[in-house]
Amino acid sequence: MSTTATTTAIRTKWALDPTHSELVFKVKHLMISNVKGEFQKFNASIEAVGTDFQHARVLATMDASSIFTNEENRDKHLRSADFFDAEQHPHLEFKGTAMDLLGDNEYKLRGELTIKGITQPVTLDVEFGGKNTDPWGNEKLAFALSGKINRKDWGLNWNAALETGGVLVSDEVRISAELQFVKQA
Repeated sequence: MSTTATTTAIRTKWALDPTHSELVFKVKHLMISNVKGEFQKFNASIEAVGTDFQHARVLATMDASSIFTNEENRDKHLRSADFFDAEQHPHLEFKGTAMDLLGDNEYKLRGELTIKGITQPVTLDVEFGGKNTDPWGNEKLAFALSGKINRKDWGLNWNAALETGGVLVSDEVRISAELQFVKQA
């Protein structure tokens, strides 16, 4: 199908099923172990022609104040101006620009991630988990995403030097998500 035909064909909208989805990240702490965090409030949608995800429209927003690392003081610090500045920038946003099919159910999702008003390109690995119908007749899709970003690309520069060398928090942030979507009428 040509790009013109794909863009004019009837598109199906899929909305995030938040009760069956998670968006997590890991960052090295003290350069010896990983600390896991998540965004507890986020939303995403996909518009595609059938299961032709190569031409899909992908959008996601994350509520900066919903960051959770299981440590209240760290969460407050992450919401502060040192990191996400949730008061001035309440949302992070991802907008997909291309989803390239690599092989059976494997894609590269390219897009733009905006944090604190700074937009940078991001590439994520995507695995299409499949399509199925739940016991209540709802059509569902699932995807697993993974990737890495450098937090400093978005001005998330805070850190502390360690007496033994190195820094408290790594620049690299590993992102993973398990996302389930429900077909919209």
